[in-house]
Amino acid sequence: MAAKKTRKTKKTAKAKPAKSSSEAFVKFGPQALKFLKDLEKNNDREWFKANQDRYEAHVREPARAFIRAMEPKIEAISEQLVADDRKVGGSLMRVHRDTRFSKDKTPYKTNVGIQFRHEQGKDVHAPGAYVHLGLDGCFLGFGMWHPDSPSLKAIREKIAAEPKRWTKIVESKKLTKFWRQGGESLKRGPKGFDPEHPMIEQLKLKDHILVCDLSKKEATGPDLVKLATERFRAAKDHMQFLCEAIDVPF
Repeated sequence: MAAKKTRKTKKTAKAKPAKSSSEAFVKFGPQALKFLKDLEKNNDREWFKANQDRYEAHVREPARAFIRAMEPKIEAISEQLVADDRKVGGSLMRVHRDTRFSKDKTPYKTNVGIQFRHEQGKDVHAPGAYVHLGLDGCFLGFGMWHPDSPSLKAIREKIAAEPKRWTKIVESKKLTKFWRQGGESLKRGPKGFDPEHPMIEQLKLKDHILVCDLSKKEATGPDLVKLATERFRAAKDHMQFLCEAIDVPF
């Protein structure tokens, strides 16, 4: 998501897709992870087609119900973050892997990814909130993962210009109670910044993503909406700073 040149001062009306189901979210339950485990062992199109009903019942429909349940919670954090329960093209990330440039040609992901993306964002690199359930672990994410070069430069410049504010945000007890800074960092300081800058470790960051680890019980239990809402809210100031840096509303 490239840094913007001008800031939108008034929020425009946001068209929301019609919801095709009113089923309430209960929980993902152990069946979701069981399906993913079976998929890992049988990751081919024939098996998936034969087990499509399991995917719909235990993964996709609970995920869509979760997205609907989160919509008012996410909107209360920021009206710019979008909760879209469409089967394709919404907050639920597609189950099919992009194998074009990968040696691994298995066709399906063995995780559930849900992103509540900034309305001006076009891809997963935009500011957003993220929920991950998978065999590789369960966690929440918040912020910007692999931001493009202009956005990353803008964030670094804002951190360098407002070091006290940034430090207060990332070291606040309400944030560190749940979250840790994740992602990748440069080995050396970025070009254009003093290598002796007191914020150099923060300026080295290539990602500005927060990670909150969840137990399988938390991720598949009935309190996921409450838990995710509480933790996303605790990280709100972090997202506010990032959006200011790339000049988009929050």
